[in-house]
Amino acid sequence: MKVVILGKGEMLSNLIEGTLDAECEVAGVFRYERTVCPKFLQAFYDFFKSSHDVTIIKQHKIHEIMCNSANSEEFKREILKLNADVILVGTWGEKLKKEVINLPVIACVNVHPSFLPDYKGPNPYIQTILHGERHSGITFHLMDENFDSGAILARKKIEILPNDTSKELKERTVFQARLMCAEVLKKLEYGVVIPIPQTDGSYYPNIKSDDMMLDFEKENAKQIHARIRALHPWLPAYVTHKNKFFIPNPYKLKLLNKEQTQNVIKINGLNNPKVGDIINKNSKNASITVMCLNGEAIRMSDVKLYGFFNKPFTKTYIKNQISFP
Repeated sequence: MKVVILGKGEMLSNLIEGTLDAECEVAGVFRYERTVCPKFLQAFYDFFKSSHDVTIIKQHKIHEIMCNSANSEEFKREILKLNADVILVGTWGEKLKKEVINLPVIACVNVHPSFLPDYKGPNPYIQTILHGERHSGITFHLMDENFDSGAILARKKIEILPNDTSKELKERTVFQARLMCAEVLKKLEYGVVIPIPQTDGSYYPNIKSDDMMLDFEKENAKQIHARIRALHPWLPAYVTHKNKFFIPNPYKLKLLNKEQTQNVIKINGLNNPKVGDIINKNSKNASITVMCLNGEAIRMSDVKLYGFFNKPFTKTYIKNQISFP
């Protein structure tokens, strides 16, 4: 069976490996970078900073499709020329047109990193952690003209661990995509899979710039903790102090319950601190502790001041510029 794979980064490399595991032929690969980056610049990046997916493509001598869009006439001709049985899509920003979806002999299949029909949309890694879910998932589904709405071929739940960032969740998810890929392709080849129509589920859009600003008056300590972890590694979260911004380290966070928070307040002799106030600091490990809703707090160690010229002076700033209420 001939498979053409569209994708980006870790998802693409794992789908290539999964297709090879299934002993199917990878007839061609179309990297999403080709749709957004000029050819000469992409060639420069590939030569000087080759990614894992590029290494796999070269290692297995896989044909790379050179187009600027999956909806282009050039891409359509390429698919017909390759006589693709399946188009496999993972991490792709374009909405494919109906005539493209109908090109492969067997099916056009999307791989979505959530347990559909829940968490449709562009980045379920962020959204599932942000919403405090205990599980995410991976779903293989038939493509239609809408995003993430086609009939389900296979899906699997993936546990979200308490200190996971989106980075760790993505790593486990794409690995499961590789394992499931071989199974799904074999079932498609032998016609033994029954697509299951989706119900309505939920959809979440892309994160906006305002979502990166930590608002201690709107979210409790647990929610702040989740937001910082959810945004990593793609986006930073920001803690505002005067006219400066701290960027928390998502791996060095500690939640303080009401009793622990009251102990900090007593030790520092604070008088009725408000939500959002810094109630403790340690310049040696670049740590700040912020008062949260419900009498709780969050301690953030190894924070960095935003800005190239500000970052080296983080510890000095914490020592000299932060005062307690």
